[in-house]
Amino acid sequence: MSHVHQIIKPSNLPVQPNIFIYLFFIKIDRIIPLKLSRTPMAIPKLSRTKPKSSRSPIWLLTITISAIALLYLFSSLISTTGSNPLQTPILQFNNRVYQSDSDKFLYWGNRIDCPGKHCKSCEGLGHQESSLRCALEEAIVLKRTFVMPSRMCINPIHNNKGILHHSDNVTSEERWAASSCAMDSLYDLDLISNKVPVILDNSKKWFQVMSTSMKLGSRGVAHVEGVSRADLKEKSQYSKILLINRTANHLSWFMECKDRNNRSAVLLPHSYLPSMAAKKLRDAAEKIMSLLGDYDAIHVRRGDILKTRKDRFGVDRTLHPHLDRDTRPQFVLCRIADWVPPGRTIFIASNERTPNFFSPLSVRYKLAYSSNYSRMLDPVVENNYQLFMIERLILAGAKTYIKTYKETDTDLSLTDDPKKNTKIWQEPVYTKEGC
Repeated sequence: MSHVHQIIKPSNLPVQPNIFIYLFFIKIDRIIPLKLSRTPMAIPKLSRTKPKSSRSPIWLLTITISAIALLYLFSSLISTTGSNPLQTPILQFNNRVYQSDSDKFLYWGNRIDCPGKHCKSCEGLGHQESSLRCALEEAIVLKRTFVMPSRMCINPIHNNKGILHHSDNVTSEERWAASSCAMDSLYDLDLISNKVPVILDNSKKWFQVMSTSMKLGSRGVAHVEGVSRADLKEKSQYSKILLINRTANHLSWFMECKDRNNRSAVLLPHSYLPSMAAKKLRDAAEKIMSLLGDYDAIHVRRGDILKTRKDRFGVDRTLHPHLDRDTRPQFVLCRIADWVPPGRTIFIASNERTPNFFSPLSVRYKLAYSSNYSRMLDPVVENNYQLFMIERLILAGAKTYIKTYKETDTDLSLTDDPKKNTKIWQEPVYTKEGC
């Protein structure tokens, strides 16, 4: 006598009010549907030598229906409180299941700190990274996955592709390509995700999130322009939302970080994003550092902050009165004499545009620049942002690292002028005792 098997297939039991039970007998080569009627059912008798199969199908059917009814009743009671785990929306991403109870999303927009159509107002990578850290910190506080812009806005002066702006016969897509670069060409997103989970806003995951959010209605998206971080964290009305749409300040994202000047309140240090450089940039930096061997480094900011203007009496004034002096070679030699012994190799990273400007330092030190490794960098570097990220890694790897400004009490710096200017225009000073 053939064996008898039962298959019971409930469909969406916790959610759908109608419960459909399909009960079949499968017998060797054909499927016989079970018909419940008043007449006795033709159920083949099983051998008494197999007690495990001697139970009545009617008894099993009764137990199954009772269990399903209890489960449905239980799920209905829970749903009235709004906390039914069985009704949690599920997102399927590349064979990984994300439940919205444990994986929700935070979106700040598709551009970092660059208003306008072609990103001509970008202040530079340092400012943009401050804003990006602000957004990532909020994702940590809210325990959400951050939706990273897929492209980083770049001022054309930092991008070799900026020549496209000199032509009137270019498309908007070409202009956008000339004023931006792929985010994953700058940062290692997998490395960032070890600390803060991130996805790109052009990824399949992001489109699935948006699609799901539209289906969830009021539980899908919350537009929170002007809502404080504390309210987003503490108020329960936001905790169940799949996607928080943060409409950040149109000029600078970091304007949303009210305590950005309080270093004790910063979750991510200033060195975090520089250390998250894309793998190809990290590899290039490591190769150059291996060639440099035992070296020291100086970062000299000049071109972007040496600004002067004349007052009503025709006198030059500047916001950093000692910076021009302190970053000139003869004063640099005087400043670093006690920090760097003669004969050492010094790697110099600077935006000074005058050729051979730092050559006078060679009377005491061996000088190295990124341009000395152009054969190694040319296949990797597409814009100045990538070059600067490589240089930052080299600077950080030096035995002695001297910055332009003092950022912490333990930093070595070329000038004592504050990094954040006082908005007071003063006469520049070009002399210094002892130098």
